[in-house]
Amino acid sequence: MSNTNNTSESQGSQQSSRKTQKSQEAQKQQEAQGAQRSQESQESRRPRPMEVLREARAQLAELTGMTAESVSSFEQTEEGWTLEVEVLELERVPDTMSLMASYQVELDAEGQLTGYRRARRYERGRADARGSGGR
Repeated sequence: MSNTNNTSESQGSQQSSRKTQKSQEAQKQQEAQGAQRSQESQESRRPRPMEVLREARAQLAELTGMTAESVSSFEQTEEGWTLEVEVLELERVPDTMSLMASYQVELDAEGQLTGYRRARRYERGRADARGSGGR
């Protein structure tokens, strides 16, 4: 009888071991699927261009304390985004004499500002001679 008990116990132990192994495999598979879904979610949640534009203007305004009036260029790069933002630097009367500036703004792939620099300054009322073949 003791042999029968040992055999039953060993069969029960083997079944329990198989169940544990299957449970661990299922858990690993679920974790892998969850990680894949998370990665797909992050990739599919790349910000849309208009979200990037709005966020870039807001971040630049917060950092510089100046009003971002418009975005004059916008480009997606391998690292993220590059924008040129027109900013009111010094308000004057008449408005056409106000000092404006173009800032080159760099953002990462998620739309977070990683750097900016002033590219040029100009009076609002002046025509842009840059790139137009001006004298």
